[in-house]
Amino acid sequence: MEEILARAKKVAESAEVFAVSSEETPVHFEANRLKSIQSKHSSSVALRIIKNGRIGYAAASGVVDAERLVSDAVETAQFGMTARFEFPSSTTYPKIEVLDSATGDVSVENLVELGWKMISAVTAHTPEIVCDAGAGRSVVSISIMNSRGGQARYRKTTFGLGISGTLISGTDMLFVGEGQESCHPLSDTKSVTDVVIHQLELARSRAAVPSGELPVILTPDGVASAIIPSLMAAFNGKLVLEGASPIGDRLGQPVFDKKFSMWDDPTIAFRPHSRPCDDEGVPSQQTALVREGTVASFLYDLQTAGLAKARSTGNGNRVRGGIVAPSPSAFIIAAGEASFDEMVQDIKEGLVVEQLMGAEQGNILGGDFSGNVLLGFKVESGKIVGRVKDTMVSGNVYQALKDIGAMGKEAKWVGGALHIPAIYIPRLSVASR
Repeated sequence: MEEILARAKKVAESAEVFAVSSEETPVHFEANRLKSIQSKHSSSVALRIIKNGRIGYAAASGVVDAERLVSDAVETAQFGMTARFEFPSSTTYPKIEVLDSATGDVSVENLVELGWKMISAVTAHTPEIVCDAGAGRSVVSISIMNSRGGQARYRKTTFGLGISGTLISGTDMLFVGEGQESCHPLSDTKSVTDVVIHQLELARSRAAVPSGELPVILTPDGVASAIIPSLMAAFNGKLVLEGASPIGDRLGQPVFDKKFSMWDDPTIAFRPHSRPCDDEGVPSQQTALVREGTVASFLYDLQTAGLAKARSTGNGNRVRGGIVAPSPSAFIIAAGEASFDEMVQDIKEGLVVEQLMGAEQGNILGGDFSGNVLLGFKVESGKIVGRVKDTMVSGNVYQALKDIGAMGKEAKWVGGALHIPAIYIPRLSVASR
């Protein structure tokens, strides 16, 4: 990195070198059998320069030719965007715990055992179910250096467990599943399989819901599939700058129900998307996006912030050393005061949605969602009475979150990057056949 930076400083006004390497060991099961065991190592280096006021970029994987990398960056700079930022100077970063050495020490044999334990528990409950499962660990190293003296290095571990199952009976297909992620090694497979078994128990009976506007409870996974894609787009500073976000001009204004608050937080210890700084070396911070229904901020990287005459929120992200773009680290939605049972008991006739399929294919920027209920249950007289099939739910994120019946008090990590409670929406459009 030092050699690349030294060469780049000779031909450009300023420069930044970003290096990432990872070691991953995923174990995958398919159709109740061990399918694959892999051990993958990858590394890449990216160079970003500012030459004649324009941004140049080049990247390489594996063994890097420093001279060629600098030459490629210089060549692209003549066509690059005008730089609206300076690289960060030397600074102090918050101490965020994201490395657990025990994670890297988990053996392949242990990973295989975890997979078998999950499959065995679920098939013992429902012998005819066909399961896919996985367990894996990774260690990632990040290094950033720039010509203004900015420098950051950290290592992070991640560990994941997950299982999904398909139960086929004639033309009926039932899908269930659960997963967990952490920086720590995970060994409690029961906490994963208990969720799947509970889903199977609730799905033993079938029930039909009428078409029309009904009260709907979105579980944390349901919120993730129906609501989150539109919110991620809406608070992306680049889309705000381009005028594509429907709330881009609503800063400081009430847009959502007062029960709704949300923030981005990469500072939570031992979470897979936490870190001491973003991929540009900007210190991590908690960023309030919605305070009691009012739009409080958007997510920016350095260039987008410069164009918007704002300040980077430390959300500059790269995918394996790619081009920087603003992106959330971990979306946190504030929990409320209602238990899941209390929300169910409030409904005379309605729906609990665990997972929508295809909801993100709607007009995400406009907040519209419409999807098939992959896993959902009918509520009747305050009780869950059975699983629904051939049912669709549709609505608009902004309308749904403008009138919230209740926020669940039990929040859950979904996919390692979302910490969200269930949300009770008094009216959503439901179509059933």
